[in-house]
Amino acid sequence: MTHKPADWSTDINSIPFGPLGVIAMPGCEEIGQRVNSWLQKWHELQEIQDEDFYTTTGRDRSSFLVKAYCPRFGTGEAKGVIKESVRGYDIYIIVDVCAYNVTYKMYGQIVPMSPDDHFQDLKRIIAAIAGKAKRINVIMPFLYESRQHRRSSRESLDCALALHELVNMGVSNILTFDAHDPRVANAIPLSGFENIMPTYQMLKALCKNVKDLRFDKTNTMFVSPDEGAMQRNIYYASVLSLDLGMSYKRRDYTTVVNGRNPIVAHEYLGASVEGKDILVVDDMISSGESMIELAKELKSRGANRIFALSTFGMFTNGIEAFNQAYRDGIIYRVVTTNATYRRPELMDAEWYIEADISKYISYLIATLNHDRSLSDLLQPLKRIQRLVTNYKEEQTKNGIRFV
Repeated sequence: MTHKPADWSTDINSIPFGPLGVIAMPGCEEIGQRVNSWLQKWHELQEIQDEDFYTTTGRDRSSFLVKAYCPRFGTGEAKGVIKESVRGYDIYIIVDVCAYNVTYKMYGQIVPMSPDDHFQDLKRIIAAIAGKAKRINVIMPFLYESRQHRRSSRESLDCALALHELVNMGVSNILTFDAHDPRVANAIPLSGFENIMPTYQMLKALCKNVKDLRFDKTNTMFVSPDEGAMQRNIYYASVLSLDLGMSYKRRDYTTVVNGRNPIVAHEYLGASVEGKDILVVDDMISSGESMIELAKELKSRGANRIFALSTFGMFTNGIEAFNQAYRDGIIYRVVTTNATYRRPELMDAEWYIEADISKYISYLIATLNHDRSLSDLLQPLKRIQRLVTNYKEEQTKNGIRFV
């Protein structure tokens, strides 16, 4: 069936804020292409029954992607360049500050881009737009310096400073995923800041790849890896009506190793995990050491399979420790999103599951482009309930029986 675009002359709610332009910063090319593909499909009205996501590119442009880059001088200095006009556009800049696979030459040496480099390039592109766009929005899945969000001694507040810089440069909305501490939004209380949880996308990827999970209190439960992740795990456990436990990280506060206090032991608090599948949810897997230690502790208590669900999979020390944990039966599956760069060997790992959030980002962009409320997109309860219902029906249809 062919659908006609909304009549913008009579329906003010259907008028886009401006022609839509998406800038995918270096390291975000893949997800940028996926977002562009979704927006183009909705633009052609091939997959939707209404006009909510019908948006438009600029004049004489067939793609929503806007060409931009940051060439470097031999000293490592750079400049931001926009290759086409964005005057009057509603611009969305997607940036992955953890894309260390992007490199540049400095004094003849190949240098991987650090989060500082990516953030500086983001500011260069905003400066290159030079106020010509109608609105600038930043989609930064991993929030820059989000782990330095509070002051405990004579320390810098890097995340708050970064947010202030973006707002002062004219950024209207900042969208991030699963911020380490969402209260960092208090740094810019009068500006648009959305902390988006990919809960539905994570569960959807898990259900798609693991067909024999039992979402009942007898066989499955959630365990928070520490007190900081409790809110995430409380939400998962609540919407799925499962029990919840917590691991408390006992640290040696008299010693600092690699900038942090080392973990002495994991103390478990909660109901018995014996014989149960355990889902552990956290915002990121950095080195992964604490996740593996927790999995070992849970296995020693008789847990069945351990599933690690983490929005960001950094694996800063490589994946060999997880390969070994998988071979030893300690970790069964790890689910992360494609919001940040994933090393090639991770993508090939038998235990790894990717949750694609490109369609979710596309929905967010199209909704904001029409100045519509994000409430339905930010509250996935009904979608999760529908997902679990369909999952159980599929198990019954395929004859999966549990003892």
